[in-house]
Amino acid sequence: MVASILPLTLTDATVRKGGKTIIGPMSETIGPSGFTIFMGPNGSGKTTLLRLMHGLEHPRGGSVTWQLPAAQARMKQAFVFQTPVMMRRTVVENIAYPLRVRGEAKNWAYAEAARWADIIGLGNALEQNAEVLSGGEKQKLAVARALIVQPEVLFLDEPTANLDGKATREIEGILLAAQADGVRILMATHHLGQARRLASDIIFLYQGQVHERAAAEEFFNTPRTPESKSFLSGDIVE
Repeated sequence: MVASILPLTLTDATVRKGGKTIIGPMSETIGPSGFTIFMGPNGSGKTTLLRLMHGLEHPRGGSVTWQLPAAQARMKQAFVFQTPVMMRRTVVENIAYPLRVRGEAKNWAYAEAARWADIIGLGNALEQNAEVLSGGEKQKLAVARALIVQPEVLFLDEPTANLDGKATREIEGILLAAQADGVRILMATHHLGQARRLASDIIFLYQGQVHERAAAEEFFNTPRTPESKSFLSGDIVE
């Protein structure tokens, strides 16, 4: 049986920048299954928390612990940013890149990349320069590039924030299929409708702390804190 990197445990984890505490001290456990959506007002720490869990930020205090050593855990994760980065290469080369970095044979990596390109609707654009794709196509490519390594955990930071409805719907479909296949998804979004469509549970951040955590239905129907209620009502939460 392949060892899991989950659960992920944060123990008094703290991130500070410029003398200001951005996250924490935070103690939380991320379990082995589900589609967790992180919500909260701007500046609440959503992006920083995702980066902290993934290892792109380092805690100034406390710890972030996977069930395997950090180097092994990193190989079983992937991260999709709000603004996708395209290398100056073709579509198939961009999608295959993570496999090639891991030492996989070129023919197999490109075959897998072509399969993923079909899944995301870019099967007819394998030799096209990825930099000239539309915003939605670039983000779909970024998701495919993350999923091609079969991660156990996928982090996404507002992946559809700048996309139209069609591209958003397509990416949501890819993510739901991945979650059904067993990928643990941790995603930040500001979009209430998207959170309702996708989330199994909600972590609501406020001033760098987990202010409320609940199953999605419970959070949306009976929020427990004044800040959560105001946020869901569309009011400004300072």
